[in-house]
Amino acid sequence: MFVTPEALVVLKTGALELALSPLMGGSITRFDRQGGEGLNAILRGCEGIPRSILDAANFPLVPYVNRIRAGRFDFRGREVRILPNMPGDPSPLHGQGWLSPWRVEERAESEAELIFRHEAAEWPWSYEARQIFNLDDSGLSLRLACRNLSDEPMPCGLGQHPYFPCTAETQIDTQVSHAWTIDEQVLPIEKVPATGLYDLSDRLICGQDLDHGFSGWNGRARIRTPGIPFEIIISSPQARFFQLYSPPEGGLFVAEPVSHANAALNAPEAQWPALGLAVLEPEEEMILDMRIDVREVA
Repeated sequence: MFVTPEALVVLKTGALELALSPLMGGSITRFDRQGGEGLNAILRGCEGIPRSILDAANFPLVPYVNRIRAGRFDFRGREVRILPNMPGDPSPLHGQGWLSPWRVEERAESEAELIFRHEAAEWPWSYEARQIFNLDDSGLSLRLACRNLSDEPMPCGLGQHPYFPCTAETQIDTQVSHAWTIDEQVLPIEKVPATGLYDLSDRLICGQDLDHGFSGWNGRARIRTPGIPFEIIISSPQARFFQLYSPPEGGLFVAEPVSHANAALNAPEAQWPALGLAVLEPEEEMILDMRIDVREVA
């Protein structure tokens, strides 16, 4: 079935409904649950096609996550320079997928597949990214894949960027081992133990003034808000790193399963395995899965 790139793609099953905007970065625009108490937002959502990608409920990070310091890095004798891609931020971030239209490859009542193809340009490698959405009665499974279409090796990292609504009582419970302190440009400075401010075990998460990367993630986080009749479990078996954004004004936060640390491309290649950054050979594919479970609570 052909779907124009401007259309919203809506998936439904049971009490859950998911809306996608292929044109706006292959993003999720809404993810809601219908219950006896009415409609509850699982992710922060918007009506219709987002005016900006930053209004979306979730978007894919490909072929790298978070920032490249000064927009330059070296890889096997080549200097790569990337221009800033977000007003007000001197560091390019999140790759090309989130700012580009995607094509609807397949669509069914509760499943969809979107494709984005990048031709070598400023990012000097060609690649194809795919997102596969599967909605069931318990939640959403989302697979993000990236295949190197170039005839030479390509650095690669993947992630997802879900926004969650929150109140002053919303709690997150997850396990991380270390955090990075940040400078005024939200770039990492020092790796420190995840204690005190950076302890993410069973803590309030709304309005925490955090915009930090974490390592040693256990791959699973529980989110719950008193008065909401369900809890959310976000998980990713491939993600060893976790990025958390909780602005001081509250209202929402971002909990990102990611494959590598912020600014990993700026480190020497010998450090990339420890920082989670992959190198894909020609035709090699990398995958990151994210699951959002929605579980009834008493």
